[in-house]
Amino acid sequence: MKRVGALLLALAGGFAVPAQAEEWPARPLRIVNTFAPGGAADILARIVADHLSQAFKQQFFVETRAGAGGAIGVQTVANADPDGYNFVITTLSLAVLAPAINPKIGYDPLKDLTYVGYIAGSPILFITSAKSGVKTLADFVAKARASAKPLTYGSSGLSSAGQMVAQSFAIKTNLEFEIIPYKGASQSIVDVVANHIDFATPTVTSASGQLRGGTVTGLAVAAQQRLPDYPDVPTFRELGYDVVATNWFALAGPAGLPADIVGKVNREINAAMAKPEVSSGCGRMEWWSHRWTPPHCASSSRKKACAGSR
Repeated sequence: MKRVGALLLALAGGFAVPAQAEEWPARPLRIVNTFAPGGAADILARIVADHLSQAFKQQFFVETRAGAGGAIGVQTVANADPDGYNFVITTLSLAVLAPAINPKIGYDPLKDLTYVGYIAGSPILFITSAKSGVKTLADFVAKARASAKPLTYGSSGLSSAGQMVAQSFAIKTNLEFEIIPYKGASQSIVDVVANHIDFATPTVTSASGQLRGGTVTGLAVAAQQRLPDYPDVPTFRELGYDVVATNWFALAGPAGLPADIVGKVNREINAAMAKPEVSSGCGRMEWWSHRWTPPHCASSSRKKACAGSR
């Protein structure tokens, strides 16, 4: 009889509701910013975190894990439990360029991440210090050709979209540049303003304040056409160089993230970016946002990653 009682007790325990079945989210959630504070990734992370905190009545906090071109932050989330409490801001560089160039980066963008939602994208801007005396891209090329050593430039780490633009321009002009990698665009812009480096290739978003303030000069933008808020900055194409590049930002979590959580967060990301105060601010900073579903976001990231690996 005791055996039967023990068996029934064991069976009852097997049907008990597990503790982890609590309603999500039950505690604060983390969004990892992969670059230095003050840049586009950090700004977007905080916009999204603020909206998600209000929408889910639980704190989404931003934690900066910069280093190795952002790879450290991605590794942190890729190795986390897929319980819906850890997210990361990923980019064109982190999801496509860097893994294609460096197979030992520490994560597989296709196997180790769940793409939750597209946030925004911004074209790459070629800037120099207002103190440099360089007013046009032609002036810059002349300066580079006359220099006894390669001009220096700042970029958000190796294998970034900014480095891609700089190297593409170098090839097309038969020039040589020396890259100075930074943990984020904000740091490289500071050194451009001070004229410590010759130029930088951040997103328009990251440099919008300095561009409006006149401390940097926009020599060219890697967009299809001139930007409405910066009509005096020409495109590379109209200057004779076929260089077009947009760095995009998306929210991702560990592989195996539950589909219902992915769907909930995706809907709120789209809602956040559609807010009038956010969309108008994005327009002024040249962020371009799209309302993508999780399958669309994952499919787009997969296609770009596969293309980058070839």
